[in-house]
Amino acid sequence: MPGKEIVVIGTSTGGIDALKVLVGGLPRDLRASVLIVLHIAPYGLGILPEILERAGPLPASNARDWEELRPGHIYVAPPDYHLLVDRSGYTRVTQGPRENRFRPAVDPLFRSAALAYGPRVIGVVLTGWLDDGTAGLHAIKERGGTTVVQHPEDALAPSMPLNALKHVEVDYCVSLSEIAPLLVRLTETPAAEEGEFPVPERMETEVKIAMENKPSMSEILKWGDPSLYACPECHGTLLQLVEGNHLRFRCHTGHAYSTESLMADMTEKTEESLWGSIRSLEEHVLLLRHLAGHLGEHEGGAEAEALLQKARELQESSNLVRQAAMNHKNQSGD
Repeated sequence: MPGKEIVVIGTSTGGIDALKVLVGGLPRDLRASVLIVLHIAPYGLGILPEILERAGPLPASNARDWEELRPGHIYVAPPDYHLLVDRSGYTRVTQGPRENRFRPAVDPLFRSAALAYGPRVIGVVLTGWLDDGTAGLHAIKERGGTTVVQHPEDALAPSMPLNALKHVEVDYCVSLSEIAPLLVRLTETPAAEEGEFPVPERMETEVKIAMENKPSMSEILKWGDPSLYACPECHGTLLQLVEGNHLRFRCHTGHAYSTESLMADMTEKTEESLWGSIRSLEEHVLLLRHLAGHLGEHEGGAEAEALLQKARELQESSNLVRQAAMNHKNQSGD
């Protein structure tokens, strides 16, 4: 019976230090391949493999497209690329649509591993804000894999672990120092038969999107009901996807959002819109004052005063919008 041979790990804020601790506890003869997604800016230097090699005995590298998976090796998602795996035992590195505002994102890796390896996968969610990784962990659980979450009290940023625990029946919730020994034990444990856990059609379709192989419109429309919300990235209609008690969204072009990432993006764009309105109003105020000054020098009288009055009214409006922008910022969550 095959063992648990694929370990997928997702993390964000605080992730570098957490990963150093985790990989530092893994043995050189680990029986599984380890694949890691750390949220990183598109222009990042991609030096995480060097950091991880110094932290532990396993070799690490930025994953390359169509690279054969080897046990005892760490594959890291490069900046601005999703890291995926396929059924033939190779990595895939793609520029598919962003998920949860990120590329690389955790959910595409977890989902592709669940599709390709089923019960032979171990999914690990570490420290991070918002909730990337929750949908992917759900997919791993759905396909019979094993799910592990860093204890929220042990995490620098507890949101990713908390959301995973809220929406997924997680197998293990342990402190960071306990994860490496747990992974060693799990990789030495036989996995269940894959046939016991059929592949949901939607999982196949979503992996296809991340692989840059866009499905047909009819496939996409099977996912869920259209919502009232537009995709913040492309402005297409978002479909609502329900998995247990977890609600998420995806547009027909492929962008995907958890509820928290969608709220974060909407918060950011609302704030941008408010500050843009403030800029426009205050430029109008400056123009009115400039024109009033010009009239006062050359013509004087009622026209200049009328412009100044209009400027004062617009300044009051600008102050109200500024207050709204500050209140919006203060009321925003993570």
